[in-house]
Amino acid sequence: MWRNAGLSITLFGLFLISLVGQSLTGWLEANERRAQHHQQRIELRDYLRSGDFVETTMENWESEFLQMFAYVLLTAFLYQRGSSESKSPDEPEAVDRDPQGSARPDAPAWVRAGGWRLKIYQYSLSLAFLTLFSLSFALHALGGAQQLTEERALHGQAPVSVAEYLATSRFWFESFQNWQSEFLAIGSMVVLSIWLRQRGSPESKPVDSPHSQTGSR
Repeated sequence: MWRNAGLSITLFGLFLISLVGQSLTGWLEANERRAQHHQQRIELRDYLRSGDFVETTMENWESEFLQMFAYVLLTAFLYQRGSSESKSPDEPEAVDRDPQGSARPDAPAWVRAGGWRLKIYQYSLSLAFLTLFSLSFALHALGGAQQLTEERALHGQAPVSVAEYLATSRFWFESFQNWQSEFLAIGSMVVLSIWLRQRGSPESKPVDSPHSQTGSR
């Protein structure tokens, strides 16, 4: 199992470790803020349901899923000559093959079924990331509205609705500050892989490949 799924096991393991670390340190930081306002401490389970935790977590997930949605979609029809992250602009590749009528016995069930199932399945990766982005975006708005309401209550101000929070510069500042970093990161990966190598990684071209070679093969 480790040989076949070591990459996903490691990545999701690191995710869980980081999420636990975020939860504990965020809880401690929240109680420090509450102490400064002479408020009662909250339990960890209450912090995990708070607008503070939901907003900060979903704000980051939202940007990551947007990055992956954009990357999967844009690499379907845009090219970067010399990058290991791009298809070749000069010749067709296997990922462009029309799956309609595929005779492969080991093809996924929805490919063999054809019709509307195939229409959905051939774009299922980008649709999955778009759905995850949309859910994270909605939860970011819900958690942010709850957090802002809690902050306003400290000053005797009225609560805000989700729609009102969506219209604030605060919400869009939180989103854009994460979005720009994600696009910078993936753009850097696309460009740096033209000239730099990482032996053994499928995200890199072979070490002895010319800079002009496009794709990882």
